[in-house]
Amino acid sequence: MLRAVIHPVHEIAAEVIRQTGKDKPADAALREVLKSLRDLAPFDATEVAKTVFIYYRWHVWLRDERGVEQKMRLALRLNREFQDNEAAIPLADLRAKAVPPWTAQAMAVNDDWLRSLQREPKLWLRSKRGQAQDLAERLVGAEVSPLLPDALLYRGEEDLFKTPEFHAGEFEIQDIASQVVGLVCAPQPGETWWDTCAGEGGKTLHLSDLMQNKGMLWASDRAEWRLTKLKRRAGRAKVFNYRSAFWDGGKKLPTKTMFDGVLVDAPCSGIGTWQRNPQARWTTDGNDVRELSAIQKSLLANVASSLKPGCKLIFSVCTLSKAETVEVVEQFNATQPEFEPMMFPEVVPGNRAFTSAATVTIWPSDLDGNGMFIAGWRRKKV
Repeated sequence: MLRAVIHPVHEIAAEVIRQTGKDKPADAALREVLKSLRDLAPFDATEVAKTVFIYYRWHVWLRDERGVEQKMRLALRLNREFQDNEAAIPLADLRAKAVPPWTAQAMAVNDDWLRSLQREPKLWLRSKRGQAQDLAERLVGAEVSPLLPDALLYRGEEDLFKTPEFHAGEFEIQDIASQVVGLVCAPQPGETWWDTCAGEGGKTLHLSDLMQNKGMLWASDRAEWRLTKLKRRAGRAKVFNYRSAFWDGGKKLPTKTMFDGVLVDAPCSGIGTWQRNPQARWTTDGNDVRELSAIQKSLLANVASSLKPGCKLIFSVCTLSKAETVEVVEQFNATQPEFEPMMFPEVVPGNRAFTSAATVTIWPSDLDGNGMFIAGWRRKKV
């Protein structure tokens, strides 16, 4: 019998878990509960979040336990054992319990991926172009990654949102795999680009930085509130070369502009984020994957006409299912004869270089970040 005492922080985590369900993701429940506890120290708030995600990371192992508190005790113990020694949890258990059964039909499931899902996720930052080393020297707990030029791994305990460097727009919190997308796009100063599914603007800000704030960058989304957040983030980051517009993903485009580059960072099942967002493993199913695949195919078809001849279309999704990756590429290749696959340049040095290929699949174990799939095409010159 487990005798660990539930800490007050864990009592708060238990309340978050009780409020979480298919219609209310864990991160939304976290925001609501933490907002009501204004006196909670930032460190304790971080511990609440970590505990909630640990609970869902070990969700299937907990089914025989009664009550949220008892389940949490077991989850915390299993997590400690795994972080101390990954061999403590048999691979057979990971294969049977770490992901839902439908996953095996949707994608290639390998042991490295299953192990990576149970690890604590890394926190990645993206500095302003060329400023990573200087930022690392001033931001305690940050270290420059050897993998990407502006990526930093953060191991500190300071609330990053309260640092003067954050308020000065010197860095963004952005996963390392997401940063690869911007480098693959490789927009040049003075070009005209469109980030079609910009969300709150993480990749928009990266594209602008790579463009040295020169040229024109369109950012669109189907949710106005996300574009409002993008506006605030762009102001802090001192991004001035962008224009935002609502776009629902349909055939009517938000502008008649012809672009040097278009990024379709499409809505997806998020399988590549299951380490960071473990509750999503148990709220996503095969139907979601098929529906999102259809949306992705439609988005690519709708934006194809907005590319100048000779210019590039980049497709990215933080998922690994076949329907949302290779099948999307196959359909685009079959239905868009005016496009040809674009061979990617090398964007990551060392043993995991992405080069001489028209598609890139990044597994979480490759970069210690999210899973990501990227494909690219060029519109043929007349």
